[in-house]
Amino acid sequence: MTNGSQICYNIRINSHMPMERLVSNKKVLVTGGAGFIGSNLVESLLNEGNYVVCLDNFSNGKRENLVSFQNNPRFRLIEGDIRNYSDCEKAVNGAEYVFHQAALGSVPRSIKDPVSSTDVNIGGFVKILFASKEAKVQRFIYAASSSTYGDHPDLPKVEDKIGKPLSPYGITKYVDELFAANFASTYNIEVIGLRYFNVFGRRQDPLGAYAAVIPLFVKKLLQHEAPVINGNGEYSRDFTYIDNVIQANHLAALVRDPSAINQVYNVAYGGRTSLNELFEMIRTIIGRYDEHVLGIDPVHGPERAGDIPHSHASIEKAARLLGYKPTHSVREGMEEAVKWYREYL
Repeated sequence: MTNGSQICYNIRINSHMPMERLVSNKKVLVTGGAGFIGSNLVESLLNEGNYVVCLDNFSNGKRENLVSFQNNPRFRLIEGDIRNYSDCEKAVNGAEYVFHQAALGSVPRSIKDPVSSTDVNIGGFVKILFASKEAKVQRFIYAASSSTYGDHPDLPKVEDKIGKPLSPYGITKYVDELFAANFASTYNIEVIGLRYFNVFGRRQDPLGAYAAVIPLFVKKLLQHEAPVINGNGEYSRDFTYIDNVIQANHLAALVRDPSAINQVYNVAYGGRTSLNELFEMIRTIIGRYDEHVLGIDPVHGPERAGDIPHSHASIEKAARLLGYKPTHSVREGMEEAVKWYREYL
């Protein structure tokens, strides 16, 4: 198998979207651009002729995610921290759009270390948002989270009905939304928040201490080991392929309808897949390449603290106001993701 640092996919959601709905020939900043979502966004923006600045401190992001961009004259890496205001000032200088992806993710990590999660996700968020305001960026698009819905029981989740967050991470992402709304009204900066639902796909790290469920399942099965499912496997999630998320970021940057700006949107596929169904899907796909995995069953462990039982997004608002239309179902995205992991691992 090849080293993942050498894989370049020349990502173009373009084949699914009209050119006028893609950010092109602009100067943009992507915070957390060496991360899973950030690096995919950087690649898509570079493919559309944008000048892209990436701000990352590599606490989560990987340098290998940037290898294919490093010789691109339209790409600039600033190794810095959103908690350092001077780094933020340097990064936003001249930017027309800011795509804020930098954060300390993971519910379990925030429960283990709420201080760092708060420092980065709230303190860093306010610094980069204020620096963007001072630099007069055209629009600030930021990664919000489905964790904001917390204990609200309704399904599907709609943007104006949230409960109490169940983890420090969820609290930080909700506070970010409050700050964004306040800055929009106080400083007249245009902001759009995108509540991501369980994003997966190429470059999502299967090796870290807080790896997400899909890369963990794939890694274990490729290694002929049994993955662990937390609980009975009936918890469900709205798993969302990375290309759908990249599409939403482009649309959020370009929308001109005043009623669509200074809003928060669900970004998801708009369905539910249980962990048991997810495991079976991944096992079946990998089993086409390696029959051995078809005989591997999962191990069931305890439920995780801070987990909600079910997550299912309404994407009606994003469809209506942004023109969002997912290009990949969970199954279609999983086929692509497994191909990538087979080369990477």
